[in-house]
Amino acid sequence: MTDRPSPAEPAPAPNGSGAPKAVAEGVPSSVLPDPLADDGRRPVAWLHTVAPPSYGASPSVRSWCSCGRDIFAAGRARALALIADHEQHRTTCPRLTRRREAA
Repeated sequence: MTDRPSPAEPAPAPNGSGAPKAVAEGVPSSVLPDPLADDGRRPVAWLHTVAPPSYGASPSVRSWCSCGRDIFAAGRARALALIADHEQHRTTCPRLTRRREAA
């Protein structure tokens, strides 16, 4: 005979069955949402702005949309004009207005 302790046995479930517990009592258990789940949203219009930290450097802006629009502008005045034009395009683009009407 050995003097080693016997291996631990699983605790019986509270309802008296012999099934082991999944987690300790008081510990919340949750299933994480699928990070690759599709919620139906799709990017449609993008505005990419590059503004260097130096005031003298020239900023650049690119505006593109899934409707086929793709415009690039460099320089402070042209970049600001393209940003305003991009905002206007988002209100008149057939792809975006169709999506808003469907929602």
